[in-house]
This record gives sequence, structure tokens and C-alpha cells, in this order.
Amino acid sequence: MPVLFPDDPTLDYHNLEGCVHNGSEAMNIFPEIQYMTPEEQAKTRKSLLAYCCLDTFAMVKVWMKLCETIK
Repeated sequence: MPVLFPDDPTLDYHNLEGCVHNGSEAMNIFPEIQYMTPEEQAKTRKSLLAYCCLDTFAMVKVWMKLCETIK
């Protein structure tokens, strides 16, 4: 994705608020949710959903670029 869209600010994972900015962070924090307070759970869930949303958007952009390339 960085090769196809190096300067697209809408695909910058560093702009995400919260504690999840990449797959490793998502994978590591997910099992820890059960030990968090309800407030921490809500913040972490929001962060995970924002990451997953951006990740899905990025995959759609890659797919669209590939479709454009093969035309």
C-alpha cells in the first residue's frame, strides 16, 4: 500500500487516535480487553474499530488501483 499511495494522508495509520496504529498493536491489545476497566474497554474498542476501518479502506484502495492497472 505505501508503494501505491506514498503521499495519501487518508491512508496514514499514524494519524489514528488511540492505541492501535498497526496490525501488531491490534493483535496484542485484543486479548487484553478482558482485563480492562469498562472505560478502557470502550476506548480500546474504538481504537480497534478505527484501525480496522482504515485497514479495510486501504485494501479497497489497493483493489481499485489494481483494477485500474489491468484495464
